[in-house]
Amino acid sequence: MRKSNIVIALVLGLTVFSACSSLNNMVKLAENQQVDIVPNPLELHGDSVKYDMAVVLPAKMLPEKYQYKMTSFYKAGESDVEVGTMTFDAADFPDSKTTTSRKSESFAFLYDPSMDQGNLEVIGTAVDEKGENKSTPRVAVAQGLITTSTLVEDVYYTAFADPGYTDEEELTPTNVSIFFDRGSSVLKRSETRSSKGKEFSAFIADKNVTKTVTITGTHSPEGLETVNSKLSENRAKAIEDFYRGQMRKYDYKDMADSIKFILKPVVEDWTEFKDSLDVYEGVTADQKSEILKIVNGAGTFEDKEKALQKLDSYSAIFKDIYPGLRAARTEALTVKEKKSNAEITVIAKQIVDQDSTATDSLSINELLFAATLTPSLEEKEAIYLAATKQEGVWQAHNNLGATYLAQAIEAEGDAKNQKIELALTQLEIAANKKNAAEVQANMATAYALQGNAAQAFDAATAALANNPGNHKGGIYGVKGAIEVKKGDYEAAVASLGSADETTAVAFDKGLALLLLKEFENAETGFDSAIELDADFAKAHYALAITAARQGNADDVLSNLKTAVEKDPSLKEKALADLEFRTFATQVTEALN
Repeated sequence: MRKSNIVIALVLGLTVFSACSSLNNMVKLAENQQVDIVPNPLELHGDSVKYDMAVVLPAKMLPEKYQYKMTSFYKAGESDVEVGTMTFDAADFPDSKTTTSRKSESFAFLYDPSMDQGNLEVIGTAVDEKGENKSTPRVAVAQGLITTSTLVEDVYYTAFADPGYTDEEELTPTNVSIFFDRGSSVLKRSETRSSKGKEFSAFIADKNVTKTVTITGTHSPEGLETVNSKLSENRAKAIEDFYRGQMRKYDYKDMADSIKFILKPVVEDWTEFKDSLDVYEGVTADQKSEILKIVNGAGTFEDKEKALQKLDSYSAIFKDIYPGLRAARTEALTVKEKKSNAEITVIAKQIVDQDSTATDSLSINELLFAATLTPSLEEKEAIYLAATKQEGVWQAHNNLGATYLAQAIEAEGDAKNQKIELALTQLEIAANKKNAAEVQANMATAYALQGNAAQAFDAATAALANNPGNHKGGIYGVKGAIEVKKGDYEAAVASLGSADETTAVAFDKGLALLLLKEFENAETGFDSAIELDADFAKAHYALAITAARQGNADDVLSNLKTAVEKDPSLKEKALADLEFRTFATQVTEALN
């Protein structure tokens, strides 16, 4: 029995020794392992640092039933983040006794600004089938982190809704139709003395500031109308003569010479007939189809009229539709009377000051327009606030929110946050009334100011899908800057290419192209930013990075010198930036 126990103990001891020996051997062989990290140094894109790790283990390093695990960590100062583990299982590498064992995997970790100065390190761990393990020393496999993507410039856009009023000259149309007897161009007294004729005369008597009078003469399709090719023209001329006669009656004098008369005779045209037929209820749908088949078919105008006469429905259309086509339709465009901008400004101030006598003296559209007449954000705020109390239309709440955003862009700290919150409150009210593109665009800027890229992107995307009109370029700028931050550089280039060109937009487009390794196009973007703002130091800094990635030492040094001259704070950044690691000595000498 004792002998048996001794034998068992001996076997166990040999087994443990064998396991320990194998683990030690694996760790020893690990000294010859190859670890490649791409990119190296690591690079930040979006909110994460991503890299590929390729590992080659020497032959004989994976005994049967054993595993080898390689765990990577990113260490920066006191921060030590475990990123992930790559596992080699002997069962997956049956030829490991005679050949190397290879494996590649992708890893990522979330970025924090405290991680800028750090290293990627790995530990290898040999593991037997019972879970016993032994680890290699921890070694660095990639040193440093490139954060060029964080150079992105914020782009904000405030979308003010159209006030619905303009100080530009506006023309108001006045329309009247005068009808004639069949085959005649003689103006009937019954028409001029009718209610519409009297209203037309009263309009002329008012001596409105009239720009043009367009008179369209028409005829019906039947023979008596079409045989006289001048009938439409003569009907239009009859109205012109009547209009000019009334101007003489009311003593227009020189005013008459400034009015342009445009005569438009319509001959052998079925358009008005078809429009009238479309709303006519005196024939069936099948009869309408019969009529339209003739009108839209082949043949001359007279041939079609003769074909219509053979239809059962002809008497109805002759009686009810044709008389309405024997007309001269007049459109007079007159200049709309408006208050001067000075008057609007004064009255708006009275409304802001709660002068009760001024409350109804401006329309809501004029009050909204008044805010566009001042460059002061404080005065805009007061006017839009008054507008929200006067009628509370969505435009008033949106524009008040946009004003708060403009103030937030210029503010810092608590004042900035307070203005953003005020803006969001007004924008939510506006959205409940009408979730217009302007409201969504301003929401995008508000979220971007708060650093909430996901919500800002969603709001900008929604705004662009909601008929943004002339706000499109501004919204694309916001969206493009967010896409650079997200690491979606191709989308960013497309968005920024559709954006209104500003210094920030040009720079961000150049940066996206740089990160896509399109160096020549990136240089164009940075040069455009410098053209828009000669003192924009960051563009020169980015040009230095572009030159470094192409191995151009002269351009690296010249652009860095210019950048630091314009912004001395960039010196410290340049000396530590791994983008310039190849030129570290020259950079140090040039900047010191």
